[in-house]
Amino acid sequence: MCRNIRPLYNFEPHATSDEVYDAALQFVRKVSGMNKPSARNQEAFDRAVAEIAHTTQHLLDDLVTAAPAKNREVEAAKARERSAKRFAAEAAS
Repeated sequence: MCRNIRPLYNFEPHATSDEVYDAALQFVRKVSGMNKPSARNQEAFDRAVAEIAHTTQHLLDDLVTAAPAKNREVEAAKARERSAKRFAAEAAS
């Protein structure tokens, strides 16, 4: 998975349409191998992003869980802590 695509499900507040769009854009960039498509491919690229964002939003809307919603700030702090440990271990090597 692309490092820039973050889990969007079961957070409070819910994922915004911008977050869903950004994840779809990253996915299409990864799959297509291009950050910025040529003018000739722009329409297909944009259509793919829109369709994936639309489908992703439906998925997020339809998923059901009994688990409590995660807090974005708490999860971000955990990620920073994991990253600091990982990079500290690599620097010590």
